[in-house]
Amino acid sequence: QVQLVESGGGPVQAGGSLTLSCATSRDVFGIDYMRWYRQAPGKQRELVARLSSPSTINYADSVKGRFFISRDNRKNTVILQMNMLKPEDTAVYYCHANIKGTIGDSWGVYWGQGTQVIVSS
Repeated sequence: QVQLVESGGGPVQAGGSLTLSCATSRDVFGIDYMRWYRQAPGKQRELVARLSSPSTINYADSVKGRFFISRDNRKNTVILQMNMLKPEDTAVYYCHANIKGTIGDSWGVYWGQGTQVIVSS
């Protein structure tokens, strides 16, 4: 069973930067898309950024120009670089991907466990 393992969250002051990483727990046959979502207390989970094969990238309006998503195919890793952070960026951030574990597997959707980002003013 493939897992998505996230890292990089934590506390930061407003205006600062954080880098979130999400990697598969083992080598996989293919990754169709990788996305970052976030969920703030009392709010619905929202899409922050998505990267679809081969190279389509989209961002939520609230993070455009501040957040940047990238992918390292050799390491099956997706990165979310977050700059100029604001208190309203405080949330649990989740990695989400559509993965084919082995050549004989079906495509499956996976979620990471979430990593907390806290931005103080």
